Amino acid sequence: MATMEAANAEEVHLRHVETDVLIPKMMREKAKERCVEKVEAFNLCCKDSGFFMVFKCREENAALKECLTVHYRDPVFFEECKQEYIQEKLEFLKTGIPSKNRKQKLPTSM
Repeated sequence: MATMEAANAEEVHLRHVETDVLIPKMMREKAKERCVEKVEAFNLCCKDSGFFMVFKCREENAALKECLTVHYRDPVFFEECKQEYIQEKLEFLKTGIPSKNRKQKLPTSM
């Protein structure tokens, strides 16, 4: 028997902008986290190369693009991000509080 949240997640209708823009945006952010070593290597190369980064950092850029593309094309990864997006949307509908505000820490002194 499915939980109430799982049942609600199945019933959520996603708009075109959600499936084509917002979920892919989430995927890009999460893919950067999964490719953090490649992102850092590319950033370091660019920082050290200055103006010549286009020529000097081709290898790091190619490795970063390959890592990101693997995630962008992974249907399982898309589904994970989609389900996370749906849960955030359901939580927003329930509470009226956007996820970025829910994740902020409350001040310790009042």
